[in-house]
Amino acid sequence: MKTVYWSEFIDEGSSYQFAAVDGKVCYIGGPKEGYAALEKWVGKQYPDAVLIESAEEMAPFVNEFEAYFTGEKKAFDMPIDPKGTPFQQKVWEALLEIPYGETRTYADIAARVGRPKAFRAVGTAIGANPILVVVPCHRVIAKDGGLGGFSAGLDVKRALHQVEGIQL
Repeated sequence: MKTVYWSEFIDEGSSYQFAAVDGKVCYIGGPKEGYAALEKWVGKQYPDAVLIESAEEMAPFVNEFEAYFTGEKKAFDMPIDPKGTPFQQKVWEALLEIPYGETRTYADIAARVGRPKAFRAVGTAIGANPILVVVPCHRVIAKDGGLGGFSAGLDVKRALHQVEGIQL
């Protein structure tokens, strides 16, 4: 039976839920999702797991996340283990290549993963990203320069852009 540790990070009233298995972050949920989404995600990915709240176990991850929000950290070092299909994995790996403070379009990511016409499928894969911020789906914008979508809400995407100095 797996143990999934979890904790929460709160920034200016917004909370992010963290989960880790075997010392790797597997989930970071956005402010609108809450604990219920974390619990549902864990139940789907690790049906026989025990979910245990542990600020101590999660402290290194939460501290690194906080350093990002305060501008002290521009790249994450935390080990991650996102669960998804092979196509989703490929898309998320492409997102990890987008530098801090820069953006790419859905079409750019589609081309990067070798499927230049699959920008809608790329958008769906990005929307399924289980590790918000660390896997920087917020850095993907529409081809016309607009924000595009964001599973945690456009207000959160704007806030993340502000942290990174991204101006559209």
